[in-house]
Amino acid sequence: MLLRNPEEQDFPRLQALDLEVQRRLDPGFDALPSREREGRLRSSLPALRFWQRSEHSLVAENEGELVGALLAQSLWQGDRAALWISAIWLAGTAPENCAAALLRACTKGAYDAAVYELHLTVGEELAAAAAGEGYQLAGSHGVLYLGQRHQTAPG
Repeated sequence: MLLRNPEEQDFPRLQALDLEVQRRLDPGFDALPSREREGRLRSSLPALRFWQRSEHSLVAENEGELVGALLAQSLWQGDRAALWISAIWLAGTAPENCAAALLRACTKGAYDAAVYELHLTVGEELAAAAAGEGYQLAGSHGVLYLGQRHQTAPG
């Protein structure tokens, strides 16, 4: 599996993956009012350009097929930087280790950028991968502290 930053030629495949994930999460997705559908999708061209520039977003390819994506951005919290993983999308054909691989690569990138606190929303599909990568889970929220932050963070 190849993990890399998203490129503009990935945008149509990312839009299709976003739609696939939304339909899997909510089988009635297509019957929702258009405004609701648009609000749930995060793959408009401006959004994809933003994620592409964030320097923390990733795509996963397996034998040339886009099978996963991780959308993340760093945030300044007033006293430190943190990384917010906004979404992890997995295709139905994604290898079992895809979510863990995306999280691991994102963690390495965050650490290299001196960002030692990572946050994500964890659904059933991601709970095992997040826990396996060291995230502390509290309900649907996961947090991972790296380096010195791991020893000094609250909680």
